[in-house]
Amino acid sequence: MTVLLVALGAAVGAPLRYLTDQALRARAGTFPLGTFAVNVAGSLLLGFLIGLPVPPALGALLGTGFCGALTTYSTFSLEALTLVENGERVRALTYVLASLTVGLGAASLGHLAGSAL
Repeated sequence: MTVLLVALGAAVGAPLRYLTDQALRARAGTFPLGTFAVNVAGSLLLGFLIGLPVPPALGALLGTGFCGALTTYSTFSLEALTLVENGERVRALTYVLASLTVGLGAASLGHLAGSAL
């Protein structure tokens, strides 16, 4: 049953990541705003879920399935590397530092909000 919940969450998270990236790609030039946005949103939601805490089934559906498919470390890494290879070192560094600091901040805020409930 848990595997089905993970798959169901992923079936929603992955297309949402793709659609978000497509919607934001044209607005940000070479800055990977789509990946940045989904990683921050996923960090916020996962922090919130951990702060509640949620039952294991809901954690599998929303945490592992949805957040796992919505967020993407591999795409983040590839986009940062591509920026470096294209000579956009400052943009790459900005992307990496912003992703880490804002992502960790979002997870912390989500956790605080979840813990407060």
